[in-house]
This record gives sequence, C-alpha cells and structure tokens, in this order.
Amino acid sequence: MAVFINQHTRVVVQGMTGREGRKHTQRMIMSGTRIVGGVTPGRGGESVLFEEDPVPVFGSVGEAVAATQADVSVVFVPPRFAKDAVVEAVESGIGLCVVITEGIPVRDALEFHAAARANGARIIGPNCPGLISPGKSNVGIIPAHISGQGRIGLVSKSGTLTYQMMYELRDHGFSTAVGIGGDPVVGTSHIDVLQAFEEDPETEVIVMIGEIGGDAEERAGAYIEANISKPVVGYVAGFTAPAGKTMGHAGAIITGSKGTAAAKKEALEAAGVRVGETPSQTAQLVRDAIAELRSQAWLAR
Repeated sequence: MAVFINQHTRVVVQGMTGREGRKHTQRMIMSGTRIVGGVTPGRGGESVLFEEDPVPVFGSVGEAVAATQADVSVVFVPPRFAKDAVVEAVESGIGLCVVITEGIPVRDALEFHAAARANGARIIGPNCPGLISPGKSNVGIIPAHISGQGRIGLVSKSGTLTYQMMYELRDHGFSTAVGIGGDPVVGTSHIDVLQAFEEDPETEVIVMIGEIGGDAEERAGAYIEANISKPVVGYVAGFTAPAGKTMGHAGAIITGSKGTAAAKKEALEAAGVRVGETPSQTAQLVRDAIAELRSQAWLAR
C-alpha cells in the first residue's frame, strides 16, 4: 500500500508542454511515475519525447482520461488558468488533482475546491510540492533521489522542509511524503493525511511539519490525541518570526499570540506529539521513536 498514489497510478500532466511542466515530467518519469499523457488546449495530437519515448498531448483532460484511463492529474499551469484547469480535471473524472501552481487567488481556490467536493475528488495544494511514495510513484516536484523507501509517513506545509526532512531521515526512508501546501485554503489537510497514515500498514511513524499562522496544527493535535495510535513527531517552522509579518507562504501570518510556533508546539505536546525546534532535532526524535518501536517489538517476541 501507499497513501493516495502507488505504482499503478496513471498520471496526466496539465501544462506538460510548458517549461516547468516539461522539466518536472522528465523528473517524474525518471523516478518511475506512469505518465500517460499531457494536456495543453489547442495542441491535441502532438507528443513530447522523454527518454526516447513519446508522451501524447491531448487538448482536454476529458480526452486524456478517455484515452488513457488516467486517475491523477498534476497541474503546472499559470495562476490565471489554474481554476479552469482544476475544474476541468475534477469534472472529467480525475480522482486526485495535485496543484503545484503558486500565486492562485484565494477566490479561485475556493471555487475549484468546491468543484472537487461536488465531484468526489481530492485536491492536494495549491502551492505545494506534491507527493511521493519512493519506488512507486512521484507526482509533483519532490526530488526522488533524496530518500528511499521506508516506514515513515511525512505530511508538511512546506516544500523546502519536506525535502530537508526526507534527506535528514534518508537512513530510514519513507512510505509516503505529502506536501499539502501553505496557502490559506488547501484541499487536503494535515488531518486528512494523518488519518491516511494511521490506516496505512506500511507507515510506522508519522512526521508532521507545520508553520506559523492559522490553527491547522492545533486542530491536528486534537485529532491526533483522539484518533491516532502511531507515534507522531512534529516540527513547527517560524519560532523567530515577528508577529503580524507574513513569512514565506501566504498563510504563514500570526496575529498577537495566535498562530505562533510556541503556541503550536505547546498544543501539539499537550496532545502527546514530540516536537523538535530544529529539523535536525526533529529527525533525531523520529529516530528515537523508531528505536522504541523496534525495542517494543523485540520485547514482545
């Protein structure tokens, strides 16, 4: 098993013929992802060569789904076209739409999230790095070479910290890493991914990376306390951020004492989550949790 994607996932790339879409399609193919087509309006019938293999281009997502039975779309289109691209995908029967594009207006995001719910589809993002199940599938922009297969599940708001944590824990590896994005409105939450990891038999330990702003981490802590039986280790970026200043993501803004890293750390620790104050310290807490699980398994023999 894996979370949301696996070796059978069939992916179409919206915006594959653009610079970023072409570059990351090449990287996804090289990491084993089954890219079955690209979508660019007006360019249906063309193809793009990747590693000597042509990938067909379709004029619409509907045409791509009909021809390839694709079940996942990854979006690399400019912000002004993103809403229409996502709505087209979910209305064409795509079950998972991974929106890499940043700078999408909140109103547009609200509209395509509503369309996804109406069509029973899941959105990851926007403004996210995507997700990877090492050795199975890689949908988005996460570098495949920084870590291998293992039994850690990672959910993160931050793309950069996703990469760093995967590299820090490359000696153990990951079942799946999911970058949910840091915009004020995202399609898949920490809680959604936490529950998926709880149900995944290949995931033993969960790492949750948050950041200042909003109350997503506090809500996740309450959910962990009530519903998650596996060890959870957390990290909250932004311990030195000044109040009232946006830091990085559009959603990373704190007001007064609300949304601070210290407040989030306190809430998570109250729920039983071990929280590191640096990525390296967090990685060590994960190693400690894995060692404890191994020791318990040995004692139970």
